[in-house]
Amino acid sequence: MKALMLAAVAAGSLIMVGQAGAADESALAQKSGCMACHSVDKKVIGPAYKDVAAKYKGQKDAEAKLIEKVKKGGSGVWGPIPMSANSPQVKDEDIKKLVQWVLSM
Repeated sequence: MKALMLAAVAAGSLIMVGQAGAADESALAQKSGCMACHSVDKKVIGPAYKDVAAKYKGQKDAEAKLIEKVKKGGSGVWGPIPMSANSPQVKDEDIKKLVQWVLSM
């Protein structure tokens, strides 16, 4: 019984840590200007983050590909409206965190 309770507490703690991490990345996306064109679950100017995650699910090179796309910008993948480059105004480590967050959806 004690082991079961410890397992339940540990699982609850992991869920809370995951939610806190997601809140951090959401705030980072807002601060970095990403949310001006994107949202988590609906298309704004650019695609919804959940749609991006679905499109790249299972692709081994997805993280590296999206990091470069966010840094350099691009167009044509989601339509004719280009995404502007986000480097150097967004630090590389922040871009990596944001891409990992999006892919985790």
